[in-house]
Amino acid sequence: MPKIIGRSLEEHRREVRSRVFDVLRGQLYERGFDAITLAGVAAEAGLGRTAMYNHFPDKESLLVAFVEDEATRYVERLTAAVATADTPVAKLSTFVRLQLRVLAEYHLPPGTALASALAPAAYRRISAHADPITGQLREILAEGVPEEDPDVLIPMITAALGSRQVVDVPPERLEDAIEGAVRFVLRAVGMTEKSED
Repeated sequence: MPKIIGRSLEEHRREVRSRVFDVLRGQLYERGFDAITLAGVAAEAGLGRTAMYNHFPDKESLLVAFVEDEATRYVERLTAAVATADTPVAKLSTFVRLQLRVLAEYHLPPGTALASALAPAAYRRISAHADPITGQLREILAEGVPEEDPDVLIPMITAALGSRQVVDVPPERLEDAIEGAVRFVLRAVGMTEKSED
């Protein structure tokens, strides 16, 4: 019988997921999604293969669960960060900075590559987690540039912030690259520091 981690079955499940997601995060960074195997993740997480398969029957279900967990935590972080900003310019700047810092930290395939790696239903499930992020951006734009159509601006901003080329720079240049992107997005939508005066 497999050993239970924690004091209850629920705590055991949380701990297993936490271990597995920590390992997966590292392996995505080091190897990329295509090189990852369930057996390799299980071994590094200190789990038997059977225990791993009880939680994640295949690599796709592991990736979906991981992305859902990361997205939930990110949306909470984004919401809290934007809530501390007091002007539309500050809110959009915070949004852009956080989006790009997260892009620099995580090494999942970009949208189109991820879509080809997953079944359509799994990709739709992952994509649904972008809805609160898009909603946050929509609110910022409605407040900051109410005369502009958010349905035009949102895909343009999303495309600009989704390019790994922005953050694939030497570490010592990352903050400068992010601040350049902040200025670009603010100018692109017609919001500047001067517009707050």
